[in-house]
Amino acid sequence: MASIRDLKKDFNFVLGDIIDAVYIWESGSNNKNSNEGSVIIDKAIMVFDDIMSKIHQKEVDDKKIHFKDIRAQLEQKATELVEELNKLAD
Repeated sequence: MASIRDLKKDFNFVLGDIIDAVYIWESGSNNKNSNEGSVIIDKAIMVFDDIMSKIHQKEVDDKKIHFKDIRAQLEQKATELVEELNKLAD
């Protein structure tokens, strides 16, 4: 099993890349500080906070299942955010 530190790095990279993509979209489409982009960024921050709190839970019955579930949540939430961003680019 990967370490918790690697899991945290994955979260930082994935959600950071999504936020960077929003900024790139804003600058490329001359929509600086757009409401749509701000909504996606706010959602990414909320996902980060929510999942980080789950990572730091101490009383977990089965850590392996717990962290596997967290990784699946990251994948699902990141996919949703990317889909929202792709709708903006269309």
